[in-house]
Parts: sequence; structure tokens; C-alpha cells
Amino acid sequence: MPLWLVTFGCLIALGLSLSFAISVGAVAVPIATVWDVFFHKIGFDVGEPTWSKGRAAIVWEIRFPRALLAVMVGAGLAIVGASLQAVTRNPLADPHLLGISSGGAFGAILALLHTGLFLGLLTVPLLAFFGALAATILVLTVSHFTASTTADRLVLTGVAVSFIIMAGANILIFLGDPRATHTVVFWMLGGLGLAQWSHLIYPLVILMLCGAWLWLQAPKLNAMTVGDETASTLGIPVARFRLAVFVFGALITGVMVAFSGLIGFVGLMVPHIVRLLVGGGNTRVLPVSALIGGIFLLWADIAARTVIAPEDMPIGIVTGLIGGLFFIVLLRCK
Repeated sequence: MPLWLVTFGCLIALGLSLSFAISVGAVAVPIATVWDVFFHKIGFDVGEPTWSKGRAAIVWEIRFPRALLAVMVGAGLAIVGASLQAVTRNPLADPHLLGISSGGAFGAILALLHTGLFLGLLTVPLLAFFGALAATILVLTVSHFTASTTADRLVLTGVAVSFIIMAGANILIFLGDPRATHTVVFWMLGGLGLAQWSHLIYPLVILMLCGAWLWLQAPKLNAMTVGDETASTLGIPVARFRLAVFVFGALITGVMVAFSGLIGFVGLMVPHIVRLLVGGGNTRVLPVSALIGGIFLLWADIAARTVIAPEDMPIGIVTGLIGGLFFIVLLRCK
């Protein structure tokens, strides 16, 4: 299928999905009102407001930042998944294989149960981010110490470190206040309910910078999918490049986990779907993965908010259910 046609279709689907995601909820808001509020808030004259202040607050302060965060998280995880599958030549690779999510969980649990919100609402995302970065550094250190620079051994190192970090996180839960366990469990299952306009700049900047770097490396990623020997003959420093992709993927995943909790399977599913549409070239796979990843997580969030409305189901339950079924199908196909 032509790239321009897929991209155009994805952009249309993204706009429609964004409109619907902001419209639905415990308080339904007409789509026309959603965009009237948007243009009014950014300074365009749309005439006299016909909506209440309450609806304007729901649309602008709650649902818009939540929907935009869903798009950024979905895009980021999908890009990382596509990159990891290329450099590891493992069709089942996704961001969580590196232990990054476990590090983020450790940092968040530390904030929720032990340090307190000493930096206000930014405490949990900040400590989760630093936990994710520390987990990445630990994976790279262990891989260097054990000379595990090949694709399969790097993945195994990430899995081993993930188990160790989660053991530490469980100790923090065991030693923490039992009354706060519900908050910790909800965060570990993933959610976008804490999205705020003031926080969106952080995932946006990281996504744009790291995503652009990965896209520029698409020719090298294509060579890596053929094999290490072929990539080496083309002048690519295989071990160093693979570690660089892991680091940039860790930055994206760490920031996304910090603001959304643990959301799995997006990085596993989306790249496979994209390759069916546009082929295996990463110059095409990465940007289309970003678009479809954002669309997928928007609809997962819609399901999370409406299935048991007015309760807000953790989005990780939705992605886990869909991703688990996809994983079984993928195993059967492979």
C-alpha cells in the first residue's frame, strides 16, 4: 500500500479518534463543542460561548491533555518497539524487555509509599523517570560486564535485571503503608488520569528528539535486521549502535512510563501491524508506527473510561488483554 495513502488515512483516523476520545465520558460533550472550546482557548473568536464553564473545564483541563498524552505514549512505545525488533532481530521484542518499566515502577513505588510527594504532583513521574534511567544504566553495565553485546544476550540481560528490580519493588510494597497499596497497584496497571497541560512538554520533547534520531538511523536499522555480519560489512559498529538504540529507546520509554504507569504490548503489536501495511523499511515503519500507536492507545483509553463508567479502568488492563491475544496469535504464526 502506498506510504502517502497510509499516512493520510492515519492522520484522518487520528483526528477523528482524538475528537471522539474528548467527546465521550461520564459527561458527554458534542464534538462540535469540543472544537469550539479548543479554538476559544487558543484565542480564535468563535462567537459567544454556548457551553457551561463546567463543560469547558472538562474538555480543556481534563480530556484534552489526557488524549494528547495517550497519543504521545502510544507513539513513543510503538517507535521503541519497532527499533528494538530491528536491532535484536526478535519479533517479540518490546520496550519492557529492557527492564525500563520495572525501573520506572520502582521509582514510582518509592515516591508513593516512602518519600512522599515532596515535589508535589511531579514527584511520582520524576522518580519513575530516574528509576527507568537507572534500570537502563544497570542493564548496560551488566551487559558490558558479562560481554553480552549480541542481540539475544542483551535481551536476556534486560529480562534478568527486570526480575531483580521487581523483587526490590515488591520489597518496597511489603514495607510500605498497606493503605496506599491501592494507589500503587492502580499506577502499576497504567493510567492517563493524571495528565496535565504543564506536564505534556516533557514527553513531547523527548519523543520528538529521540524519535527523530531513531528515524535518521532507519538505514542502519534496516541493515541490522539482515544480521550483524552484514551490518559490519557496511561499516556499522554493531555493538555500539545497538547499545545506542537501547539508550534512546530507554529515554523514550522511561518518560512515557513516568507519566502513564506501566502500559504493555503497544510496542509489540503496532510494528507488526504497520509492516503489513507499508513493508519492512524502517524509514516508513517508524513514522507510521507512531501514528497507529497513538490511535491504538486513544481507543484503549476510550474503552478504559467507558466499559465500567463512571469508574476509570486502568488502561494497562485493556492493552494487556488485547496484547495477550495478539501475542498468542504471533507465536502461532512464527
